[in-house]
Amino acid sequence: MAEGLRERKKRQTKQHISDVATGLFMERGFDAVTIAEIAEAAEVSVNTVYNYFPAKEDLFVDREEEVVDRPSRLVRERAAGRSAAQALMDQLRQDIRERHPYVGLTEGYERFRQVIVESPTLMARLFAIQGQTVHRLGATLREEAAADPRDPTPEFIAHQLIGLQNAVLRSIIRGLAEGGGVDEVAEDALRNVGVMESLLSDTVLNYAVKNTP
Repeated sequence: MAEGLRERKKRQTKQHISDVATGLFMERGFDAVTIAEIAEAAEVSVNTVYNYFPAKEDLFVDREEEVVDRPSRLVRERAAGRSAAQALMDQLRQDIRERHPYVGLTEGYERFRQVIVESPTLMARLFAIQGQTVHRLGATLREEAAADPRDPTPEFIAHQLIGLQNAVLRSIIRGLAEGGGVDEVAEDALRNVGVMESLLSDTVLNYAVKNTP
């Protein structure tokens, strides 16, 4: 169904407000910027900002749903014969090779990370997002593996897989902070993925293999 004019204008307005807010946050830090200042810079009312973004941190994490659902989506869309772990590890390697923003190997990411670290509000939101991601992946694994409702395995595996990804992302942040070049840090990250993958049990590596149609 084609997007109507009204819907397109609303989407464009929301994106414009988000872009303006992000620019201010990058320049001055999250806590130093007010909603009133964002509204003025975006040339909209304060009420309009709140209509699109009920909480201030929503302006910074405007792709939260996409981030939370991404691991689950990758598992749901995995190829036949691939396990959940293989689907996530394959994508992680691809993200690193392509220098995807998801793994922090893009220009300006260090400032983005710094803004988060300097704000207790954003740090709390980040932890909440990580928790939601694990919870949703656990539910997806349970469905994909047709696991018994009382079986804790899907949740435990979700924790391991998301934890592995987070550990690799932290190694990238650390490498860049220590002055490593993007290419060098990316190669180290790919090796780290291999090391961490080797530490996973056969149960985790072969969980929820997708049946061939």
